[in-house]
Amino acid sequence: MRTKSLKKNRINVVTLGCSKNVYDSEVLMGQLKANNKEVVHEQEGNIVVINTCGFIDNAKEQSVNTILEFVEKKEQGDVDKVFVTGCLSERYKPDLQKEIPNVDQYFGTTELPGLLKALEADYKHELIGERLTTTPKNYAYLKIAEGCDRPCSFCAIPLMRGGHKSTPIEHLVTEAKKLAANGVKELILIAQDLTYYGLDLYKKRNLAELLENLVKVEGIEWIRLHYAFPTGFPMDVLEIMKREPKICNYLDIPLQHISDDLLKSMRRGTTHKKTTDLLYKFREIVPEMAIRTTLIVGYPGETEEHFQELKEWVKEMRFERLGCFTYSHEENTHAYNLEDDVPDDVKQQRANEIMEIQSQISWELNQQKIGETFKVIIDRKEGNYFIGRTEFDSPDVDNEVLIDATEIYLKTGEYYDIKITDAADFDLYGTPLNAEAKPTRKELKIKTV
Repeated sequence: MRTKSLKKNRINVVTLGCSKNVYDSEVLMGQLKANNKEVVHEQEGNIVVINTCGFIDNAKEQSVNTILEFVEKKEQGDVDKVFVTGCLSERYKPDLQKEIPNVDQYFGTTELPGLLKALEADYKHELIGERLTTTPKNYAYLKIAEGCDRPCSFCAIPLMRGGHKSTPIEHLVTEAKKLAANGVKELILIAQDLTYYGLDLYKKRNLAELLENLVKVEGIEWIRLHYAFPTGFPMDVLEIMKREPKICNYLDIPLQHISDDLLKSMRRGTTHKKTTDLLYKFREIVPEMAIRTTLIVGYPGETEEHFQELKEWVKEMRFERLGCFTYSHEENTHAYNLEDDVPDDVKQQRANEIMEIQSQISWELNQQKIGETFKVIIDRKEGNYFIGRTEFDSPDVDNEVLIDATEIYLKTGEYYDIKITDAADFDLYGTPLNAEAKPTRKELKIKTV
C-alpha cells in the first residue's frame, strides 16, 4: 500500500559526486525531456535514477547509503522503480547486484542508451548540446572530454570512465551556443584531464584552439578551466588567458604531492623541481592568475620527512585555493599493491595541518583585497546576504563574496562591480558600486498605490 501519493511516471534524477556526474545527469535529463518524459532533479518522483560516484571510500559509502535509502522507499511503496548508474555501478556492478538485488537495474558510465530504454525512452543522437541544467542559471559545466589515459597509481577513474576521448570543437561550440541562448554566462570547462584535450582527435594538445572558438560565443562572459594535469601542460593556453578577457585568470591543477619519492610512486611523470618551475612560469606569464590545487596526504610510504617537505612547499607557493584529501586505498589501482601504512588518524592530522597553513595564507591574501573592486557574479541569495564570486573563484569549492541584502537589492545571475570592505579566511564582504539601494517601506507603498 502506498504511503505517499506521487505523480505517476515522474523521473527523479539524484546526482552524487563530481561536476562530471552533474553534467552526465543533465544530458540524461535532456534526453528524457526530448522523449516527453516528466523529469526532475532531486525532487519527488515515483521512478528514481541514482547517478553514483565510486572514486574514494567516502563517496562510495554515500552512494551505497543513497541506493539503500531509495530501495527502502521502494519496499515501503513510496517509489515504484529504482535504477542505478554512474561510476560505482560501472566499477562494482556484480557486487551491487548481489548485495542490493532490489534495484530494478544497474548501468555503467557508457550505457546511457540502455538506461533510456529501461525508462521507456529512445536515445536521440541529434541532441548535441541539449541538456537540462541543474546549476544556477548563470553558469554551466561543459565537459570537453571523457576518460583518462594517465597512469596515476592511486586513481580508479580509468577503471570507471575508460580512456581519454575528446569531444570535437564544433560540438562543444554548438553546446556553448545553446547554453548561452538559455542565459548561461559562465562556462566551466571540465574533463578528467584538460591538458590532454585534442591529442586523440587532432594529434596535438588543442585546448588553446578550443578556447579561441569558445570566446567567440555571444553571451558567454567567463570561461573557467578545471582539472589540468601538470605534465605536458600546453603553454599556449596561458597566452590566450592573458589576451582574452573572457578566459578567467584561474586554473585548477591538482598536483597531489611534491616529494620526488612519492611523485615517482604515484606515477605522476614529474618532479619537485619541474612542478615548482611550472608554477613560477604560470605566475610569470599571467601574474593575476589564481591557482587552485588539491593534495593527497597519507599515501603509502609517506614519511614525516615527506610531509614536512610538502608543508614547506605549500608555505612557499602560497596557493590562492587549495584542498587536501586523505589517501584512499582503492582496489585494482597500482597503489593497491603497496601497504597502506599511514594510520588513519595520522592521515587526518596531516590534512588538518595543511588546511591550517592554507587558511592563514588565504586570510593574508584576502586582506590584500580590502579596498579593491572586483567584477562579481551573483549566484544566489542566502539569509541576509547575496552570494557572489569573482573570476578567481569557482562554485562550491572556492571563496565567496557576501553582500548585505538588507541594504541593497541585486539580481541573481547578473554581474556587479563590488568594492571589498572586509575579509575573513575564505570569504570576502563587499558593497556594490553599480546597484540600486533597497527601496524603503515608504517607497514601496508609493509604488504599490
